[in-house]
Amino acid sequence: MSNKCEILAPVGSLEMLESAVRCGADAVYLGAKEFSARQNAENFSLEELKNAIDYCHIRNVKVYLTLNILIKENELESAFKLAQSAFNLGIDAVIIEDLGLAHILREKIPELPLHASTQMSVHTPEALTILKEMGFKRVVVARELSKTELTAICEKAKELDIEIEAFVHGALCMSVSGQCQLSAFLGARSGNRGLCAGPCRLPFKAEMGTGYDLSLKDLSLLDRLYELKEIGVKSFKIEGRMKRPEYVAAAVTCARQGIDKGYIDLNLAETLKNVFSRQGFTSGYFDNNLGRDMFGIRTKDDVVSANSAFPLLHELYRNERKSVALNIKAEIKENQPICVVFSDEKNEVSVLGDVPQKSINKPTSREDIIKNLTKLGNTPYFAENTEVLLESGLFVSAKTVNDLRRQATYKLDLFRSKVNVTFNDEKIEVADYIYESKEPKIICRFENEEQIPSDLSGVSALIFPLENDFNLNLDGITKIVDIPRGILSEEAIAKRLKTFKDKGFEIALCGNLSAVEIAKRQGFKIMADSGLNIFNSFSLKKAKELGCVAATLSYELSLNEAKFNCDMPKGIVSYGKLPLMLFKNCPLKNGHSCEKCEKKGYLTDRLGIKFPVRCRMGYSEMLNSVPIWLADKQKNLGNFDYQVLYFTDEASQRVEEIITAYKEEKVADVKYTRGLYLKGTI
Repeated sequence: MSNKCEILAPVGSLEMLESAVRCGADAVYLGAKEFSARQNAENFSLEELKNAIDYCHIRNVKVYLTLNILIKENELESAFKLAQSAFNLGIDAVIIEDLGLAHILREKIPELPLHASTQMSVHTPEALTILKEMGFKRVVVARELSKTELTAICEKAKELDIEIEAFVHGALCMSVSGQCQLSAFLGARSGNRGLCAGPCRLPFKAEMGTGYDLSLKDLSLLDRLYELKEIGVKSFKIEGRMKRPEYVAAAVTCARQGIDKGYIDLNLAETLKNVFSRQGFTSGYFDNNLGRDMFGIRTKDDVVSANSAFPLLHELYRNERKSVALNIKAEIKENQPICVVFSDEKNEVSVLGDVPQKSINKPTSREDIIKNLTKLGNTPYFAENTEVLLESGLFVSAKTVNDLRRQATYKLDLFRSKVNVTFNDEKIEVADYIYESKEPKIICRFENEEQIPSDLSGVSALIFPLENDFNLNLDGITKIVDIPRGILSEEAIAKRLKTFKDKGFEIALCGNLSAVEIAKRQGFKIMADSGLNIFNSFSLKKAKELGCVAATLSYELSLNEAKFNCDMPKGIVSYGKLPLMLFKNCPLKNGHSCEKCEKKGYLTDRLGIKFPVRCRMGYSEMLNSVPIWLADKQKNLGNFDYQVLYFTDEASQRVEEIITAYKEEKVADVKYTRGLYLKGTI
């Protein structure tokens, strides 16, 4: 594995590409017109993608394609074809969220490097074991990591020979990426599908909080890159495909200075802050200094500062960056065609000119030839060494030398942009859906023992949270332990699992990849939770390969979209106030201490709607304000093997009423939502 670190820049348009490369990016990430986590960016057609790859490869810059959204069943073939086309065009890697698409690409295009998106929510080391087995070369870790946590992941990565990429500048989502359904549930615009509407930037108020308690300041670690390099981070990622080229220019230039010089020019740092920030920057996660100081919004003053900063930043990318060193040789002999040779670190090209004339007056000097050969102007090339063998008494015009130089650089461009891959024309087959009418079993997820009714007839299994104590003696019912999606300590999870194993729990509900690996090592069977974002038949197949015996599908799928086959039980959450966001930095702490809220509280939006927040072993979750209700839609659930009734704050009597309602297919007697099950997401 190379010791060289990489500055990775965001690109959402052709001008952004130019600004990133000219300011010193080692790599860029960009999206095509489809299947990108920034669908509202300008993005690239296939022809534009080819031009972008050529432009970058000529300049020693890598290009990564973002295919980092969840893929619906009817999109799998198109998504695969896009990845295949990008591979054939010479893309350096693809960034993936969907487990199913990753499975397909590993099988069909094994030569294509895969990078695990931050949407995979990797925040502890054990996830790397699974991702390595799946063929990933690099993992983009969660943005919520402290230095200690990131160090542990980098140590595991070194052991597994896998690269770590970390965000060092740009917007911070309040929720752990890949675990947010807020935009989807409030407006059917899914962050997991690249169309987040950013509702977290609107007023959501904790008691005695800031009033914008879901809006974080932007991250900046640009002055800490040496620190990150020392702990093993290989790629420094800048967020911002929806930003302006000037923003990218400033951020990349700061990063370049941080790596090359060890410091950042103070004026440039201030300009970057002015061009885009939310009341300044934060390093709170990295420094493990969470709380109110991390929160901020975009103010009018921020906008005014940006308008004054933009003109200054154009100069940063006005000219080509000289990034490719050349060895230049020329032989000019009597009665022989002029020969010019350009070579870089890998390629050598030669061009021939006319036979030089004998000088009538002043012969051409060696200095004249060197001057014109090295006049590389608006190219990325610069002459490192120049050798000229010139016989005396000859005349060569400046035009002749200039023409030969242009021919040589053009020819070298072709060599440097040549695609060195074997053309791939594989195909995938997505099986037709075969309907089998089933009566889905009822599984109940309880928050605590007090909720569990004495009569569990008709309930095939119960799910109980790992963080709470379970002392009931319940025979004849399958018991499943629910591992939190957010993990602060893998050791603490393993220790708690042993306790539940001793109490007869044999299945672990896992909402992230680390939980899968930890639970398997403790001898549990695995049930995939919705946090694993199972979205299509291939991700369901991958879940089975990971050892899952059942899988709860993403609740961003409509019931019709969830009609795909697999020889493993699949289910949905059909009742409950579903988790919409996962927090490392609990927003309730903006108002009061953990002791006062007793692990639960509310956020109130601008319409006065209250969203419950609960704590789970160091992370917290915001739940929807009203429950899903599908009791009266049981005839629509014949495609599923089970349905989960997700109880949170309901008392035991109410729990019993709801279970009865689902057995008897009753209409709701409370305010409810159908979620996305009937309409799906965009």
